Amino acid sequence: MHHRFFAALAAACVLAAPAARAQQTPPAPAQQVPAPNPQQPAPNPMPQQPAAVPGTPPPLVGPIEVPPPARPPAYLPFPHLPPVPLDEGLNGWGIAQQTARARKLQARVLWIDGTANLGRVNTPEKIAALVRQIKTAGFNTIVFEIKPIIGLTLYPSRYAPRLTSWTKNGTTAVMAPEFDPLAEFLRQRDAQGGLQIVVCMNAFSEGHRDFLKGPGYDNPRWQTTLYEPLTQVRARAAGSPVFPVADRANRPARSPQELAVYTDLSRAKPAPGSLVALLDIEGDVLATIDGPSLAAVSPNLQAGAGMLVGSGAAADFLRQNARPGERLVVETVPAYMPIAQRPEQQVPLMTNPHNPEVRQRLLNMLTEVATSYPVDGIIFDDRLRYAGINADFSEATRRDFERYVGGQAVRWPDDVFRWEVAFPAMTRRVVPGPRYDDWLLFRAQNLRNWLAEAVTTVKRVRPTAMVSTYVGSWYGEYPTYGANWAADDFVAGFRFLTPSYQKTGWAGLVDWMTTGAYYPAASVNEAISLGRIPGASVEAAGQLSNRAANDQTWVYAGVMLADYGARVDALKSALQAAAASTQGVMVFDLSHFYVNGAPTDALWAAFAETFREPTQAPHAVPGLLAEVRGQRAARKAAGTPEPPVVIYGGVPGTGF
Repeated sequence: MHHRFFAALAAACVLAAPAARAQQTPPAPAQQVPAPNPQQPAPNPMPQQPAAVPGTPPPLVGPIEVPPPARPPAYLPFPHLPPVPLDEGLNGWGIAQQTARARKLQARVLWIDGTANLGRVNTPEKIAALVRQIKTAGFNTIVFEIKPIIGLTLYPSRYAPRLTSWTKNGTTAVMAPEFDPLAEFLRQRDAQGGLQIVVCMNAFSEGHRDFLKGPGYDNPRWQTTLYEPLTQVRARAAGSPVFPVADRANRPARSPQELAVYTDLSRAKPAPGSLVALLDIEGDVLATIDGPSLAAVSPNLQAGAGMLVGSGAAADFLRQNARPGERLVVETVPAYMPIAQRPEQQVPLMTNPHNPEVRQRLLNMLTEVATSYPVDGIIFDDRLRYAGINADFSEATRRDFERYVGGQAVRWPDDVFRWEVAFPAMTRRVVPGPRYDDWLLFRAQNLRNWLAEAVTTVKRVRPTAMVSTYVGSWYGEYPTYGANWAADDFVAGFRFLTPSYQKTGWAGLVDWMTTGAYYPAASVNEAISLGRIPGASVEAAGQLSNRAANDQTWVYAGVMLADYGARVDALKSALQAAAASTQGVMVFDLSHFYVNGAPTDALWAAFAETFREPTQAPHAVPGLLAEVRGQRAARKAAGTPEPPVVIYGGVPGTGF
């Protein structure tokens, strides 16, 4: 969840505020209606304004008076903390919300990242002390990551190597190969009581970019295939040779087999032997310069739109084709490549969710964990998704997609979408094709169906184990990644949320979910006061998450400790907002309780103060979720209207 390397493709509409918050207004003064004229047709049933006479001013419209609405008092889940201005009219919606509040239930989840905390969970003594500290701080649920994005595991698995060391900031943590931290966490749960242990597995990630390590590197066929725009340049003459251009501006070329492109001449540092071509906005070559001489270029040449820089074979191409006064043609063609060839785009090495081998291996790992360990549940991290809108574009997925659309041939990729690249900035945008909406639905259905299989797999082995998911809170960008985490009857003003797309929602499959409301502002009020959009707040993210789940599962807003640092009072406000807008809070992550390896006592004390009244998580009460779902179904069957959904736009990448 640390990694945010994504561009978002989402649109949202802000709908009217809930009707319950509006009040009726006094009627306007009645308009005078002229007496009927027997020579004219009978008037319409509704009174009409007299026709305006040309040259006369329009008739006056009477004033109205709208009194300020009566707002319900803010519900504060932690009344002993300083109050936070919260919107109870939106926070209080839902049967799940009202049930949790009435029974004084509240999830308090602490996430333990498997890699960042390896040195804190590598001995029995450390785990015993850690569980004691977490319990003392008032948490009631621990999420322990046993399959991080690198694809190695923190438990002995038949399907993946063990993670026994991790290096960060020059410090290496080591775990003995024979030590099983998951087994120790479960022993301490039973010995100390009062906590649930839920294990986290990153579903479709099998490697870490920064270490070039993981099962996905050893098994390239698992990697997702990206559709990338390959930009290339050529002389204007027909049949001229082409040469690749880097897909990013103002950075050196990856190799002599591509041309670097710059819009900021000050950032170019051409090597000896390189050649520079300066272009205007039409692609006309203004000048060619030996690389080391670039610093002497006169200012009038720096007004060009861009610059191509080549070394080796790229320099030879420029010498032969980039002649001053002639025009270069820049064009973009599709290219398909495994994700390992585009490491700049994201840290996890994402796999193909359509690959049967990938899917079955993950199900086997779920069976392995649920059979071997008495865990309280399994949660999937935010890698239960695709790598992006441009994944997966393998030939196998193409065949699956063609079957999905009725066996019709698909122009690949244009029927789905095509990339359009703006040269020389090298910014890209999606141009949807006629099958674009089918593509969104196809991928969302695929992930939903795998999750359904996963739930069945776990509960067949361990019926009492919960299955849950973590997702980013900005629902509007998730069609890009194929993960429809809302309820299958969620209705809101998103263009993509068609009746067909609705059916792919997976909230009703899981026992609870947590969404990353990772914003440094607690409330809508605070975000506005800081000059940010209202949606960039824990409260707004929690509200949308709660509405999207639509009483099909419990929802807990996630808070990122790193957003608050030493701002303990701000953290307390964020906890208020999270637990007021949803049925609990998830705190990410244990590693942020430590600075330079030492625990931050003020943070632990803040949680102990906030959580001083012990409580149970809603998901820990057997049968309660079924009751909530039943009540929701009854309301739906009775046709009870619900207030419109208020959608605050979120910030792309939040929670990824």
